[in-house]
Amino acid sequence: MHPRRSPALILTALAALLLSCLVTAPARAALACGTANAAQGRPATASSTENAGTPASAAVDGNTGTRWSSAFSDPQWLQVDLGSSQDVCQVVLQWETAYATAFRVQVSADASTWTDVYATTTSTGGTQTLDVTGTGRYVRVHGTARATGWGYSLWELTVRTTTTTPPGGGDLGPNVHVFDPSMPASSIQSTLDSVFSQMESNQFGTQRHALLFKPGSYNVNANIGFYTSIMGLGRNPDDVTINGQVRVDAGWFGGNATQNFWRSAENLSITPPGGTNQWAVSQAAPFRRMHVRGNLNLAPTGYGWASGGYIADSRIDGTVQPYSQQQWFTRDSTIGGWLNGVWNMVFSGVEGAPAQSFPEPPYTTLANSPVTREKPYLYVDAAGAYQVFVPSLRQNTRGASWPGTGTSVPLTQFYVAKPTDTAATINAALAGGLNLLFTPGIYHVGQTINVTRPNTVVLGLGYATIIPDNGVVPLRVADVDGVRVAGLLFDAGGVNSPVLMEVGPPGSAASHAANPISVQDVFFRIGGAHAGKATTSLVVNSDHTLIDHIWAWRGDHGTGIGWTVNTADTGLIVNGDDVTAYGLFVEHYQKYQVIWNGQRGRTVFFQNEMPYDPPGQAAWMNGSTRGYAAYKVADSVTAHEAWGLGAYCYFNVDPSIVAERGFEAPVNPNVRFHSLLTVSLGGNGTINHVINNTGAAAQGTATVPVKIVSFP
Repeated sequence: MHPRRSPALILTALAALLLSCLVTAPARAALACGTANAAQGRPATASSTENAGTPASAAVDGNTGTRWSSAFSDPQWLQVDLGSSQDVCQVVLQWETAYATAFRVQVSADASTWTDVYATTTSTGGTQTLDVTGTGRYVRVHGTARATGWGYSLWELTVRTTTTTPPGGGDLGPNVHVFDPSMPASSIQSTLDSVFSQMESNQFGTQRHALLFKPGSYNVNANIGFYTSIMGLGRNPDDVTINGQVRVDAGWFGGNATQNFWRSAENLSITPPGGTNQWAVSQAAPFRRMHVRGNLNLAPTGYGWASGGYIADSRIDGTVQPYSQQQWFTRDSTIGGWLNGVWNMVFSGVEGAPAQSFPEPPYTTLANSPVTREKPYLYVDAAGAYQVFVPSLRQNTRGASWPGTGTSVPLTQFYVAKPTDTAATINAALAGGLNLLFTPGIYHVGQTINVTRPNTVVLGLGYATIIPDNGVVPLRVADVDGVRVAGLLFDAGGVNSPVLMEVGPPGSAASHAANPISVQDVFFRIGGAHAGKATTSLVVNSDHTLIDHIWAWRGDHGTGIGWTVNTADTGLIVNGDDVTAYGLFVEHYQKYQVIWNGQRGRTVFFQNEMPYDPPGQAAWMNGSTRGYAAYKVADSVTAHEAWGLGAYCYFNVDPSIVAERGFEAPVNPNVRFHSLLTVSLGGNGTINHVINNTGAAAQGTATVPVKIVSFP
């Protein structure tokens, strides 16, 4: 029998319990009006359209250069299906000259019964931002009186909804394997071997992996297969040492390394047995912030074909040995030597690089990189907490940056995304002020992910892959300072997307010279894993953007491949001024591979293969010109400079096809090219000139490049 407790003691205990609950219960995030456009890319209908060029969909496509317009009568309406019931908090109407003087904004659960959330009879057009309160799946703008004799015309309808910010931080998910030195080497080796067994030849599979090593020393060998990233979790590369190989070979493909794509090594040191580490890769396989205490062999066993590659911010104590590598780009590193070159070896800000000697040997060497900012990366601090280090902007750089300067951002300030997350959830996290960390996996998005806050970091691990559904643009970045996007793979969906990633909206004009947007290790794919379609992969509208290693690839093998199947016009369009690009790999698009419209652009290293599969010359004509150049500088450009560019052809469906030129640019003393080449691979097609009408034809089975040292 327990003694009775006094009422005072009971009240004291209850108060303590209540206080405990208040302290330990997680804080509920406040509701807020989000910044994402819930209407963008959603199905839209209208009472009428003026003509086929002004459909309802043009008002929700995110493009202020297209519009919906109605017939010339009253009333008229435009409505959008948000896909599910939403709490609508704001509607923005961007009227064309033909606006409504009287209209209502309405919401509905079923597109039948409508409730007004706003009404006016005195509208003056322009851009109207309307704070509203209402719930519905459908939003309608119902016009009852026109300002002009024309119809109703909207450039864009934006709908914003109430969101709850998800919490930051959390675990990294099942596809991230974290190792520490206290674990038995045999256990670590078993996990490494298991992942490699799954991924060695898994070129178009859905599995994704990140192998993360906490600071310390490890006696293991890591073979790296598809969609696998190996990374050290130290603040600097020498904090993690692998006493063994971090190795890529090509045994799975008969000693041919030209399909060793989509894998990476970052932020650790290697002490290889025998003194040489092997990294036989092709595109989308960066080697960043690495320290090799020995030589680095870039060729597969047997010296088969290889088509890489990219090294940045690294130290190679011994000699880099390309052997059979066709081309390679190295930036801001320190090397003990460089063995040889095949077609196009480019160095920017590399201590120990060979001297400029193009065309023979084919070395293009820039003493310094004009402007750089290294990629953000995950690390563990002294207390064992995850942080993301965000390096600072640097000018006229040379050699590896580390330890370097920058800012550490706690993982608690990131939304740690999982493949089950929707774009709406991700946008809610962004709207709440969080950065984004995509854990390895496949992400389907049914609406655009909108990055609108300056200095937001968007970082992917283990080739996190974003697939747009219903033809949406999967990622848009506003024209704001300092956004970093890194480590993502965009894989086009079955419905054509106009763009896979857009940096700044059309017409962006803000200066970002002191704090540019950066795009690093971001890759694009159309076809291969499935039939995909995207008109343009990457559009850069913001000035001063830094592009640091992309591979934009319209697939030439795999699933969903064909001239009318995986359709894609252009890999990269640059409209912004003062954009700098390092390491452009852009291949197989059906029109121009790269179009550069901005002023004062710079490219250091470009690798291209033209499309393999035009069915005939008639199908691949640019007006009256045979084919499309790989790299097009617009006629309006008055200043541009590029170094180390190669364009290759392999027209295997019809080897008689001719591309009139590899490169196309206005003739202007301030539009300058250095170290250009064209190649016909095995005589499958001809590139008639290198640039404009300069340079001999690349043709014949000998596969000998035609080179131009400088132009004009």
